[in-house]
Amino acid sequence: MPRKPRIEIPGFYHIINRGVEQRAVFKENGDYEYFLEQLSNLSKNFNIAIHNYCLMNNHYHLLIETREENLSKFMRQLNGIYAIYFNKKYKRSGHLWQGRFKSWYVTDEAYLYTLILYIEQNPLKAKIVKNLIDYPYSSCHYFLDQDTPLFLKDSWIVKNYKDDKEAIKVFLNSIVDTSVLQELKTASSLIEAPNIDKKPNEEKLRKILSKSKDIKERNKLIVECYAQGYSQHMMAKILGLNQATVNRVIKRNSDK
Repeated sequence: MPRKPRIEIPGFYHIINRGVEQRAVFKENGDYEYFLEQLSNLSKNFNIAIHNYCLMNNHYHLLIETREENLSKFMRQLNGIYAIYFNKKYKRSGHLWQGRFKSWYVTDEAYLYTLILYIEQNPLKAKIVKNLIDYPYSSCHYFLDQDTPLFLKDSWIVKNYKDDKEAIKVFLNSIVDTSVLQELKTASSLIEAPNIDKKPNEEKLRKILSKSKDIKERNKLIVECYAQGYSQHMMAKILGLNQATVNRVIKRNSDK
């Protein structure tokens, strides 16, 4: 079965990549530092904003924002450069990463907030540290304790909280509702309908959806528009709904 083409539209993406057979891809401090150095350099070259990251010993999480349709090129460079470095250093050969990286398009602010917390709290969940600030290989300790490096200057936290360390601490220690995260992630994976055009006509969709007089008719139009190739993301944006809500409407009404 051919691989599903990746979404390349500009916006926020949650990226995960794991070591092959879940083996360690970061073994010592120098490995983490080299990866972050490449992340910093390449984000500048590809005009990509880094919002959050967390490097665990056998996988990593990134929250990035693309401004061009270059996600795959950026990730291919990042993973490729690091794999060459790692294999040479540890005198190994073969694949370092477990297949292609996984990516989810971040569809709304609810997903974004929950995702930031999920990424930064990975070391807590794994019981590696008791306090977020104690983990050296995530963006959290920069936001809470140290001067923010250049490649994090455009991050969501810096833009919204500036240097208010106490407010950042409260936010990053908020409770993550993993059930909500999973629901939002599922919805985001369906951002594109099967036959979606690369640049669908948003104004045309807006006119179609404006015809609904009540919720029942609105839901019927959502299903019809989805079948025509309009994305859940665009419909949610026009209707002022969470994409998870649009996803539920489609599931409930598709077979009626």
